[in-house]
Amino acid sequence: MSVTSEATTTWQGSLFEGSGQVALESSNQGPFPVNWKARSEGSSSVTTPEELIAAAHSSCFSMAFSNALAQNGTPAQSIETTASVTFIPGTGITGSHLNVNATVPGLAQADFDRLAAEAKAGCPVSAALAGIEITLEATLA
Repeated sequence: MSVTSEATTTWQGSLFEGSGQVALESSNQGPFPVNWKARSEGSSSVTTPEELIAAAHSSCFSMAFSNALAQNGTPAQSIETTASVTFIPGTGITGSHLNVNATVPGLAQADFDRLAAEAKAGCPVSAALAGIEITLEATLA
């Protein structure tokens, strides 16, 4: 069974002066404002395509890592993942850095590191982002 997720963006105006809204159709969330200024300069109130990619990457990695830990017989008590997606105007998206902190009782550091790396490689969003550098910083609590 396949699942298709949808989002719709409505845009008015030119790239630099215009703005839009993105609605997450599948989950009926939003709309969220988007514009070039937020994308190129940053914003604490307007989202960007890169923030949405970061949301997808952090949640996908957390799911993949949770599954890998459970299959290893060492389920996590908690996993917190932040994805930082970098955008350079004129160049594009250059990387995604995953920073994960997890509490996993009874797991050795070497196994934690190996499973985190495997989850990074096996996460479907990581595969979709294969054209950029993906880095991982994993901390076992």
